[in-house]
Amino acid sequence: MRVVTLAAADDVAEWRAAARGLLAAGVPPAEVLWREPGAGVADLFAQPPVAQPPVAQPPVTMPTGTTGGSAQIRVSRAFLELAGRAALHRDPQRFDLLYRLLWRLQRQPRLIDDAADPDVRRLHDLARAVRRDIHKMRAFVRFRELIEPDGTARYVAWFEPQHHILRANARFFVDRFTAMRWSILTPAGSLDWDGHTLREGPPASRAEAPAGDAAEDLWRTYYASIFNPARLKIGAMLKEMPRRYWKNLPEAALIPALVAGAQAREAAMVQAGAIDFGEAPASLAAVGSAIAACRHCAIGGNGTRAVPGEGPPDAVLMIVGEQPGDSEEAQGRPFVGPAGQLLRGHLGAAGIAAGDCYVTNAVKHFKFTPRGKRRLHQSPTASEIDTCRWWLDSERALVAPRLVLALGASAARGVLGRTVSVQRERGQPLALDDGSELWITTHPSYLLRLPEESRAAEEQRFAADLRAVAQRLKGIGA
Repeated sequence: MRVVTLAAADDVAEWRAAARGLLAAGVPPAEVLWREPGAGVADLFAQPPVAQPPVAQPPVTMPTGTTGGSAQIRVSRAFLELAGRAALHRDPQRFDLLYRLLWRLQRQPRLIDDAADPDVRRLHDLARAVRRDIHKMRAFVRFRELIEPDGTARYVAWFEPQHHILRANARFFVDRFTAMRWSILTPAGSLDWDGHTLREGPPASRAEAPAGDAAEDLWRTYYASIFNPARLKIGAMLKEMPRRYWKNLPEAALIPALVAGAQAREAAMVQAGAIDFGEAPASLAAVGSAIAACRHCAIGGNGTRAVPGEGPPDAVLMIVGEQPGDSEEAQGRPFVGPAGQLLRGHLGAAGIAAGDCYVTNAVKHFKFTPRGKRRLHQSPTASEIDTCRWWLDSERALVAPRLVLALGASAARGVLGRTVSVQRERGQPLALDDGSELWITTHPSYLLRLPEESRAAEEQRFAADLRAVAQRLKGIGA
């Protein structure tokens, strides 16, 4: 067994040199044990870059070790780039994985393209986690001003990376904050930039970083002022700003209260921007005439034809979509395109007669992006949905359905006036102020966009939602 001890946990250059020698000697992966003693202290720019091999270089060649042979071992650029990232992961087995892949690549040159191979999958997983950690450090480092004894300012930040990314991120911070004197402290090491030279320092503790500075109150005020409750998606926010980073972000203390008050603030914003539409239309025909002339939002002025709802004026079930599509705008009727055909098929299968339903949309004009001769669907904004809600409320008041089926998040917002999670609320009744019930499911166009392998399962869920609505219709005697 050969034991290779690296000088630093992120020293990819040393690993490559050692791996080259082992390959030359014909040493198989099972006979190599890789160890790392920890990061050393050195000048960052006194050695070659270790995290990102220059992409302009040709693939690295290494001798085979064959006595007197001239064959060369070629290592692809794709492998080197992935390995350079994966080597910064905290997985203690990462260097074993890299050498095992390097060994196998000599016999299987296209191995790196095999996404089903367990080693290749693991390599991509490690590289992806490191890329994410690098991005999070760049996004969430917060410098705080510290006045030094000579009266000059130094900006100090505390960060807790998940992987060995400190040195890999050094160039970014030097280029971004060249004119500042700053230090980044982490449990694994530190960086100090004096405006001319970057140096590494030893590991640090949170207590060595300033707890705050005078600018943070101003920053919190700014953050609160730009927090838009109408665009709040908690799941997406937590994905982009995981809770583990909150303790080092001054604005994070505001987030729970901002989230808790988001719906009230959103309602206030909608009310403040409310448009005076005048008296409510007295008939569905009046609604149709009024939406044709409506120019209260940009969609109404884009030159497309308004598409009114259609169906029995006393329908028990009202079905609400997002907006008319290309086919609907061309014919002036709702749900006549591919999504409408899919919807009608599922309604019939659930035992719901499409002709007995009043069908309409939350937004009455077609919002699109031109692409050559085609018009590609573009989702309406929350503001546009809220503006058009006046017409949907008018239709609901005139038809007075017992049940309302909202297809997708935009339709649900059009009915409720707020954003909801379709996946969380689907398949169950929500009581509305007028005594009717709202049922939410996905929009059929969503099913049409899914790849074949996942579409079947989602169609089954869609069908189950419609069967639940059909059962409820029977329960109320419709």
